[in-house]
Amino acid sequence: MPLKLGPAGVPLSCKGRTIVEGMDDITVLGLDAMEVQTVRTIQPQHFDQYWQAGILSWKSDFEMNMHGPYYAELLGNKRERNRTLSKMETSLQAGKIINARHLTFHVGPYGEYDPGTEANEQVANVMSGIVERVREVWGVEGEEEDYAAFPWVHESEPSLVGIETSGRQELWGTVEEVLEVCNHVEGTVPVLNMGHIHARGHGRLRTSEDYAELFDQARETYGGSTFYCHFAGVEHRMGNALHYTQIKKSDLKFEPFAEYLAEEGDWMDITIISDSPLLEHDAMYMLQHYDKARQRLLEIRARDERRAKLAAQQGIDPEELKKREEEAAAARKSQLTGDDEPTKKAPEPTKKAPEPTKKAPAKKAVTKGKGGKSDGMISFDEAADEDDVF
Repeated sequence: MPLKLGPAGVPLSCKGRTIVEGMDDITVLGLDAMEVQTVRTIQPQHFDQYWQAGILSWKSDFEMNMHGPYYAELLGNKRERNRTLSKMETSLQAGKIINARHLTFHVGPYGEYDPGTEANEQVANVMSGIVERVREVWGVEGEEEDYAAFPWVHESEPSLVGIETSGRQELWGTVEEVLEVCNHVEGTVPVLNMGHIHARGHGRLRTSEDYAELFDQARETYGGSTFYCHFAGVEHRMGNALHYTQIKKSDLKFEPFAEYLAEEGDWMDITIISDSPLLEHDAMYMLQHYDKARQRLLEIRARDERRAKLAAQQGIDPEELKKREEEAAAARKSQLTGDDEPTKKAPEPTKKAPEPTKKAPAKKAVTKGKGGKSDGMISFDEAADEDDVF
């Protein structure tokens, strides 16, 4: 399964702040992807950095991706929609220069539309135009001289247009809506933001079965095997994402996702971008947990193969051999616990032995009168305690 991991932006630990320096640091960390954030206006001086990054990614097989403007109004009126498309145009141009594999875009609020078929059709029409524009910007094979500085234009496919799921109820972008549009528009790919999906589903993603259900739904509706994912911890309330957090401090855990990818993710071509405030640190955290899940899976498979060979040699069923091994392990465990019990109980009599000696002095508290008999009252010798105020 082709799996690529990387941060959204230049790593926090990078001493330099340019994209190329960030790519170098990401490679040193063992990661192999990066998402460039063009969430605001792109300045002309940025294009020189983009071209250098594009050359480096093309020569090193490093995956570059680009995120378009966060604020979008593709379902708004004509003026609002054109304003959003003009911002997207800049991202399309930058995506070609940087050799981006994915261009991620938001759709924005529902506006005058209600959730349903009409809104989805409008989004599909807009995205179809964006895909056509990407291919126009990417160039044609007959214009070799015009694109000599961008050799990847003719040696690789145009960027895929990613449609991202949203994390708030008033925004277009449920999983069902995104998958439906991507199914009808060729050249698009669903961007599954796990934090948004988790928040909008009121804590939907908690086990590996939840991720299996999500990707089974994607396979049935979308039909493709290429996925682009964002992952980060998230604070959420009432079905709305509030803000990203580091993964360890969120109820959205990566371990179940890693388990699903290791066991059932061989059919996917997937890129996972860390949106966490810790960026590359959480990207490394995800990579480590994925490696651990793969290692556990290999150990389980090796154990099952060994058990099958032993069962074949003994002429019994592998399940019967497994049952015998479990019974033997349980017997060993009970024997070990049985050996430890006498050693724990031995010191108990010595602890109870001093108890009679502690009760003996209590009889001295009673004093006798002049006649040698007790006056029936308990008196305490306060003279010895006169110096003690408390």
